[in-house]
Order: sequence, then C-alpha cells, then structure tokens
Amino acid sequence: MIEIGLNTPGHNGRVALVTGAARGIGLGIAAWLICEGWQVVLSDLDRQRGAKAAKALGDNAWFITMDVADESQVSAGVSEVLGQFGRLDALVCNAAIANPHSQTLESLSLAQWNRVLAVNLNGPMLLAKHCAPYLRAHNGAIVNLTSTRARQSEPDTEAYAASKGGLVALTHALAISLGPEIRVNAVSPGWIDARDPSQRRAEPLSDADHAQHPTGRVGTVEDVAAMVAWLLSRQAAFVTGQEFVVDGGMTRKMIYT
Repeated sequence: MIEIGLNTPGHNGRVALVTGAARGIGLGIAAWLICEGWQVVLSDLDRQRGAKAAKALGDNAWFITMDVADESQVSAGVSEVLGQFGRLDALVCNAAIANPHSQTLESLSLAQWNRVLAVNLNGPMLLAKHCAPYLRAHNGAIVNLTSTRARQSEPDTEAYAASKGGLVALTHALAISLGPEIRVNAVSPGWIDARDPSQRRAEPLSDADHAQHPTGRVGTVEDVAAMVAWLLSRQAAFVTGQEFVVDGGMTRKMIYT
C-alpha cells in the first residue's frame, strides 16, 4: 500500500475513509470533507491517480490502495488506517464498477455478474464488517453510494441494477444491526457530471440535457458531496436507514414518448 499525506488528524479530529476516491464523485466527497475539517483517507485501485489526488488535496488527505472486493485487502487497509490515525469516525462506500451497461442477458457471463456484485455489493458489506468496531467506538456513520438505477433501468443493466438495489437493502439492514451506535444511510445519485474539468470543457452537455431535469440542470459532484457530508454530520444524528435520492427530480418526472 502507498500512503500520501501527514499522520495528524484534521482540525476536528475526525477521520473518514472514502473508497473509490481517485476521481469523480469519490474525489469530490473527499475534497468536501477536507474543507469541513476532516482527515480523509482516500482508497482506490488506481494507485498512481489516487496518490496524485491525495497530494493535491493537501496535508489532511492520505491514500491507500484497496480492492474492496478482496477481504484481505479490506482488513489490511482498515488496520492501516487505525495504525496511522488511531480512530475511524466515518465510512463512505463509493467504490464501484460504474458502467451500468453490460452484455445482453443471453451473453452475460456468471463471472461478469459476480465481479460487479463483488465490488458493488460485497465491498460495502466487507467494509462495514471490518470498520464497525472502530466506528462504534466514536458513534460513527456509514454512507453507501447507490444509484437511481436501483429503482429504474435501461436495457442490459442487470448486474449493475441488482448490485445497487441490493446496496439499498443492505443499507437499512446495517442500520438496524449496527444502531444505535452507528448510523447507516444511502445516497442515490442520478445523472451527475463527474467528468474531469477538461472533459467538460471539451464536450459540454447540451441545453436539452439540463432542461429535462426539473431543477433545470444536470447534477454535480458537489451536489452529492454536500448530501454525504450532511449525513455524516451531527445535524443528521436522528437519521438512519434511509435512502436519499440526488437526481434533480428526474425519478419523479413522468415521461411518455
């Protein structure tokens, strides 16, 4: 594993582990939490990009490589965080195989199906299992990043949809099992433009892309990060077992063609 950053906790002493944090939504969540004073441990399979991201975020960011589908790596990663900081207050399960489109059902292999579920569903379970003793000690919180695809689908998205639907169910199961010491909630993003700034400039979204949302725009990583940060905060102390949809109202809009 590779570590980037200093070994002193953030201004408020709280430590958060954010998985899948080398880019996109995970990186946005990590940056937001650091701005709020958290010490953030970023984890990702992409060692080079993750290390670069942590360095850019400054002294309150630290990076470890981790395959969340591998229990031995999860156990070792959590132990490393505890050895470095002595505590863990929050877990954000964002790591996922994010491409929802797979093979047609007839050509979808069991190996492909299992890999998606291993990362997207087994991963959060393993992380909760190994983080729970330390989160419990500080009345911590878990936020799972699910998807609006847990409740609606396009063709050929069986593995992804099943993994995210399962994660919604796992969220409320964990909330009941781990409460009252640990709160567990889910955030389900809709269309979030999580591309790098250079990509957004090169290929801007169309007016039609934005206009179809009741809010008048496609979502940003900051929209998701703000919700996650609130759920980890003391202001959400009475909130657990819930799914929060961050999609600009799209799943409430009736569309007939």
